[in-house]
Amino acid sequence: MPAFATDPPRSPILYSCYFNVSREGEQFVPEHILSYQVAGTLFTNDGDREQVFREGDLRLSKRNHLVKFRKQPPENGEFKSLSIALDQQTLRSFSLEYGYQAAQHRASREAVVELELNPLFKSYLDSLQPYEQLAQPGNEGLLSLKVREAIMLLLKSRPDLQDVLFDFAEPGKIDLEAFMSRNFHFNVQLRRFAYLTGRSLATFKRDFEKIFQLSPSRWLQQRRLQEAHFLIKEKGKAPSEAYLEVGFEDLSHFSFAFKKMYGVAPSRL
Repeated sequence: MPAFATDPPRSPILYSCYFNVSREGEQFVPEHILSYQVAGTLFTNDGDREQVFREGDLRLSKRNHLVKFRKQPPENGEFKSLSIALDQQTLRSFSLEYGYQAAQHRASREAVVELELNPLFKSYLDSLQPYEQLAQPGNEGLLSLKVREAIMLLLKSRPDLQDVLFDFAEPGKIDLEAFMSRNFHFNVQLRRFAYLTGRSLATFKRDFEKIFQLSPSRWLQQRRLQEAHFLIKEKGKAPSEAYLEVGFEDLSHFSFAFKKMYGVAPSRL
């Protein structure tokens, strides 16, 4: 199971194991996720900055963000990470019970927060090692307690995260042109773009065509191809790298669309 997922995980505590390099592409983070890097390296890119997380690193992925990532196993080993999903229902219940609430809404573009692995976190993570037993039916109450323990540790080590964890507001209506120009290379469904810009899908499409004079799908393809052309011609990127960076899922489809737009295959530039 990946450290980021397109849908909330079934179990709040999960291990990821990969033997090969895994380039997961683009992901939408629907819930806050506390993750510990057990082995291997994780590379993330939220559109503004790249981060590298190695063995022993701890991070908090914030909900309602777009993140690209790549998993690199260690030499002759496997990539391993431990993730704890902090779902909205649990956080709301915790907020009511202990009186925590966000002092202000912070519209930060920072998608992943680096955390210090202090002794309290280390002891907590050690307690999760028998994950196979924890995941067995009948242990739902214990799993719930471990998630709440993670919330308490986060608040103790980083009190400022109160404004992140207990901000239950949905994304507000924002500048559509600026958002799309910054995030066109994330390969997510239009409904995700609509949600993150504070719009219904129908309103998103209507506003989009007013601004760009094109449908979202056509504009996205053209903008991604323009960026791919720049990466290949000016930056020396291989087409096999460029198509993933700009948000295409399939190399053959990318090559076909590129040749149709520029009259030459990307490999011939």
